[in-house]
Amino acid sequence: MITPKPKSKLCLLDDWRKVARRAWSIRLSIVAAIFTAAEVVVPLFGDVLPRGVFVLLAFSASIGAVIARLVAQPEMHR
Repeated sequence: MITPKPKSKLCLLDDWRKVARRAWSIRLSIVAAIFTAAEVVVPLFGDVLPRGVFVLLAFSASIGAVIARLVAQPEMHR
């Protein structure tokens, strides 16, 4: 019989407010969310931009967020 692993408890960082304000990964994730929303909203007002522009921008911001998550951000420790 296999015993299940105990579920890990989800906890916030002690300095989560500081991280939310300063981390580039958070900023770029927000930008990606804005571009994703724009992809839905902008076509409702006409074909002003070529199709898929906001998808490409959201994808770029998401990749940037992943890279920013891995890169050292010294300003986080001030």
